[in-house]
Amino acid sequence: MEIGFVLPYLHNLAHQVARTAEFAHEAERAGAASLWVGDRNFAAVHPKSGAGGRGNAIPVEYRTAADPFVVLGVAAAATESVRLGSHVLIAPVYPPVHLARSLTTIDLISGGRLIPGFGVGWSAEEYEGANLDFSKRGARMDELLDALELLWTQDPAEYHGEHIELPLQHAPLKPVQRPRPPIYIGGLSERALRRIGRRADGWLPMCSVPAFVDTDMMLAQRALIDGFATEADRDPSDINTIMRVNIVQGTPLGQVADAIESIADRTRINHFMVESTSLPDIDAALELVAAVLALVGGE
Repeated sequence: MEIGFVLPYLHNLAHQVARTAEFAHEAERAGAASLWVGDRNFAAVHPKSGAGGRGNAIPVEYRTAADPFVVLGVAAAATESVRLGSHVLIAPVYPPVHLARSLTTIDLISGGRLIPGFGVGWSAEEYEGANLDFSKRGARMDELLDALELLWTQDPAEYHGEHIELPLQHAPLKPVQRPRPPIYIGGLSERALRRIGRRADGWLPMCSVPAFVDTDMMLAQRALIDGFATEADRDPSDINTIMRVNIVQGTPLGQVADAIESIADRTRINHFMVESTSLPDIDAALELVAAVLALVGGE
């Protein structure tokens, strides 16, 4: 069983982002297999849709977020072996060259430990803030993946699509991982699952303990991914899975450990990342790391 944890990028922990190196070093030493960031560019005061695209409320925890690329870079420099991932970057809102350059730099600093995870997001305002059409986010994601493939594997590189245009450019700086870092994608919709099956190296599902743990749904979604992979002449077993486990405030950690073990038994997922957005400070985050690893076991 591999257990990862979220770096201090969100809510209370974002205000202590100066302790990122300390947290990363201590979490690795405690036995964490991976360290992660999420991504919130901003939280609209009057959102068109709420968190996850449901309702019209955005949790207060989403109002404060540190830069995920900087946090990953600091963690990369402060650690030696732990893997470093994003679950998930709202990839289509970033210029492809910016995204490729930032992730390449993190992969180089870490010696090839990056797990880039992407999603299309649910906030229309985040797209408006980037002067992009929210309704075209899926199409832009597909082109972005094509553009990243070229930027990471060719020099010079260029890309010409309907939503993304990259003039011919020198691109000599490449990631350590060849031919490129493994691309993971999050999402629950059929379109997202199809994208994962057809072109991703990994899937990033999530659950919330105890509010939402549905292994039947997880298995059904994985079956769809496998079917889409087969249709694309891919081996479904080549698509890895890393499960995000959100802890509802006040949930006993024994219940969290039981949920992780139950999911692992039924789905055969063996890599989990644990997040609690209600932690007050870095010390509490490190206590969570030690407690969860004692209950479930680290790498």
